Amino acid sequence: MAKWTAFPYDNSAFAYTRATLKKHWARLHAGDAEPFPKDAAVQQAWLHFHAGEFQAAYDAGLAAGGAGTSVANKAQAIYANYLEKKEKVKLEMFLEIAERAERQQADEPRNPSAYYWQAYALGRYGQGISVAKALAQGLGAKVKQSLETTIALAPRHADAHIALGAFHAEVIDKVGKLLGRTQGADTATGQKMFEQALKLNPASAIAMIERANGLVMLEGDKRLKEAEQLYADAAACEPMDAMELLDVELAREELED
Repeated sequence: MAKWTAFPYDNSAFAYTRATLKKHWARLHAGDAEPFPKDAAVQQAWLHFHAGEFQAAYDAGLAAGGAGTSVANKAQAIYANYLEKKEKVKLEMFLEIAERAERQQADEPRNPSAYYWQAYALGRYGQGISVAKALAQGLGAKVKQSLETTIALAPRHADAHIALGAFHAEVIDKVGKLLGRTQGADTATGQKMFEQALKLNPASAIAMIERANGLVMLEGDKRLKEAEQLYADAAACEPMDAMELLDVELAREELED
């Protein structure tokens, strides 16, 4: 496999030990509701992930198997979304994650992570090929179903609420409210999902960013001021790991444009 692009920021603040990882676990995983792993090899994979060593986290997660699959999926998904420069490689990575997550569902049908990473990867893949094209291929229904399953299995999975809110917003934005209904998308549900995500994980920069985007997609320019404030709040967040720093930097870049 080609060498992945290195994390581009100072990650010295995110060099956790096994002891500090456990201490800060609840805060670090407020988004994905992931349980603390018993396996030392999986813990090591998470240490790589939080430090922004995404390729090492991916390799270690796959090698560990079992709960390590979730680390591998998250590491590859975050890397592909934020750091992979080649669009073709990015889309291939998302498809690979979706396929791996689907296999994980067969092995662990009660694992919310398996459904979430399939939905996340297919959602990002759909954005890459165009939302309209993805809906025509039936990916929208798969994304929605996987996210709803994630939330049914893990009601406190804030990231699944964010992603489901984004699904409703993206569909309505691209095909309109009337056609959106045929895909199961509606404004009220989208707003409710964003609000719930921020209740579950109030320190989440990505929840603020996605809610800001969703407000404008669902309700137009009249919510622009509110969206700008959410971006400012996201930019002011204190990141606890490399992934959160990428979210904060994204918000800062948007504010500068």
